[in-house]
Amino acid sequence: MRPLSPQLSLLPPGESARRPCGAALRATVLRGTFSRRDPITSQGACPVSFFDRRAVLAAVVATGLAAAGVAAVTTTARAAGGCQVDYSVSSQWQGGFGANLTVTNGGSPVTSWQLTWSFSAGQTITQLWNGSYTQSAGNVSVTNAAYNGSISTGGSVNLGFNGTWNGSNPVPTDFALNGVPCGGTQPPPTTPSSTPTTVPTTPTTVPTTPPTTPTTPPTTPSTSPSSPGGSLPSSFRWSSSGILISPKSDSRHTIIAAKDPSVVFYNNKWYVVLSTVDSNGNYGMAQTSFSDWSQANSAPWTYLDTTPIGGGYKTAPMVFYFAPQKLWYVTYQEGSNIGYSTNPDISNPAGWSAPHNFYTNGVPPIIQQNLSGGYWVDSWVICDSANCYLFSVDDNGHVYRSTSSLSQFPNGFGDGTNTVIAASAPNKYDMFEADNVYKVDGSNTYLMVVEAIGSDGHRLFHSWTSNSLTGSWTPLAATQSNPFLAASNTTFSGTPWTQDFSSGEAIRSGYDQNVTLSPCHLQYLYQGKDPSANQDYNHLPWRLGLATQTNSTC
Repeated sequence: MRPLSPQLSLLPPGESARRPCGAALRATVLRGTFSRRDPITSQGACPVSFFDRRAVLAAVVATGLAAAGVAAVTTTARAAGGCQVDYSVSSQWQGGFGANLTVTNGGSPVTSWQLTWSFSAGQTITQLWNGSYTQSAGNVSVTNAAYNGSISTGGSVNLGFNGTWNGSNPVPTDFALNGVPCGGTQPPPTTPSSTPTTVPTTPTTVPTTPPTTPTTPPTTPSTSPSSPGGSLPSSFRWSSSGILISPKSDSRHTIIAAKDPSVVFYNNKWYVVLSTVDSNGNYGMAQTSFSDWSQANSAPWTYLDTTPIGGGYKTAPMVFYFAPQKLWYVTYQEGSNIGYSTNPDISNPAGWSAPHNFYTNGVPPIIQQNLSGGYWVDSWVICDSANCYLFSVDDNGHVYRSTSSLSQFPNGFGDGTNTVIAASAPNKYDMFEADNVYKVDGSNTYLMVVEAIGSDGHRLFHSWTSNSLTGSWTPLAATQSNPFLAASNTTFSGTPWTQDFSSGEAIRSGYDQNVTLSPCHLQYLYQGKDPSANQDYNHLPWRLGLATQTNSTC
């Protein structure tokens, strides 16, 4: 769903957001409680409150995402001093396929480009990203987008597409960059190992094998995942704790909300980094630690604006240990970029470094292109044996993925031009914010969880799976009638203290950059709120609770 106009966003009552100082205030027309954590918009960012909303949305149509990926086929066409094209068929199903191309310029630098090739078996492109295309019979011509026209000598550009085929799907031939042939020979694609039933909508590349955890995780208490041995079910059932963590204030911080938790278990202790909101609607972060969840609410907080991280807008953290550098990382939103700080000792909150940025030029071009009055929110880092991937989400139904080699992390994301749309939903409220991605222990499965907004305005989580961090994502529990985590599939021992299940994180089986979880005894730390609370979003009384899966397959 697109905004009604460049000045009108579809956001429900009680929401407040940040926008550029002096920018026109937007009204919204959708009921429910929508989160904003001072995200970057296509207009910029600066504190402001939205008007109260009037409900007009009758229902939200829940739709699935991409089908499961299949074995990738990769081929290279090159010409000395000219160009090289790496072409991969990464998913294929009856009548359709997805492909990615990396074009490397071996000649003089160019400021604009045209890539041409020929299909020999009647294939047709249906959707292409990072460029514009025309097709006449089997002849395809792709020209650069506004943001990726320049390719230096030895530089490259990435693009991808979805297409159709009938009878056979041979790799295209006659690649040429600005009229210079790339040459080479290409083998035919292999037969897909499985036949998905729906069409992938996102670019995919060749999967890699995840490494084993370099440091053996400590034994965790009963509230942590058990050993692998089961699998993810197709539907989930949960029971929830009461409120485990409430806001804490001191003489400098009048905190009204505790939200967006990130949690690891290390050296027999839980470490939680979370977002805070003060009585003026300003966002920050805090860190707390405890040995048992029964101690969580009484554990002291360290406000991270008192550390080298400093003050100003920083929120929506993710914490993990990056084993190759023997450093802890905390990542966070900071408006027009994704920031991070490092620490050699997570038990010392004062040891966090001053902020750094992942992207050299702020918002990656493809994200800026797709905002359309929306917001860029939330980030997530997960690595395999070769690369680290920085996921993020807008509230227009897109999940994005940027790539850095493991050796270049955290500096390998550059200007974000290798960022792609990793997943998307036709109804943006089915894939709204708070994305997390995990490697499922004992399998080649990855689990993606994204916050959604139901037709009743309440928050819930949807989920998808993939066999690769660069693969397409298949719906697992991704509808309002079959959610990953929601009021409809969660029980409480007493009166439910929340009907909203919002921005949170699964309890991991490890704590490093591989971000693993066990399919047995899943738990999810989430933010919820009093059902009667009706303040604007930046003043809602969020608290933290822990949901435990009750229908484990183990």
